[in-house]
Amino acid sequence: MDEPFGAVDAMTREAMQAEFEKIIEETRQTVVFITHSIDEALTLADRVVVVSNRPGRVMDIVKVDLPRSRFDEGVRRSARFGELREYIWSQLQSQALGAKTTGGNR
Repeated sequence: MDEPFGAVDAMTREAMQAEFEKIIEETRQTVVFITHSIDEALTLADRVVVVSNRPGRVMDIVKVDLPRSRFDEGVRRSARFGELREYIWSQLQSQALGAKTTGGNR
């Protein structure tokens, strides 16, 4: 799924994410989901694969060890959510600013 919720407003996006989470829970299907939103990745994923700019390469694979449902405000405001968000941003920051970076495994 390549940014399936990218063209909808914020409220619809969150409703669709919640429905998507329910479908995945019920079907137990594996989905490769592409997003530029760190929060969306942490909300929906079990693992986040951080990919570099061109040439695209895997910089890191981050296990998302947060309880579900991640739509719970307690989870989104937890220290662990913040730690994961900051770690992924640190991996992407130099890419976003146009500099070269190296990635490690976490």
